[in-house]
Amino acid sequence: MSLKTAVAAPFRQRGTDRMAESEFVVALSLDRSWFSPDQAKTLVDVAASEGLVERADDALAVTFDAAAVDVPEGFVPSEDILRSRSTFERILDAVVESGVEKQDAVAGINSLQSDLGVTLEAAAVVYARGEGVAVEDIAANAREEL
Repeated sequence: MSLKTAVAAPFRQRGTDRMAESEFVVALSLDRSWFSPDQAKTLVDVAASEGLVERADDALAVTFDAAAVDVPEGFVPSEDILRSRSTFERILDAVVESGVEKQDAVAGINSLQSDLGVTLEAAAVVYARGEGVAVEDIAANAREEL
């Protein structure tokens, strides 16, 4: 996921799991030249909404093992990661990252939704779990949306 990679990069670079939000913005905008400062601030909001970072006292704490995330040489995230994704999109992305073809995943989720008579998000959670993809954190969002 390029969002997770973009979030992990500054933490990996500094060898920490906590940094000032301003330091994070500088790392993305000036150090790496990936985004403008305003876009980097938007990235913080998106990452926080998806549970990748937590805000506390003007600092950001990464909620996953940033050191375990590979940041490929020459990686540059697209601006698409600056928009908030729906719960369905987040689950679908997790399933696709696990190796399932996107078209197969969408077809399977749609089939489950029809068969079970549930929301698209609920069907996506059931499908992901059936594929062995851990989506507990995202599933909590789906439950809240019901």
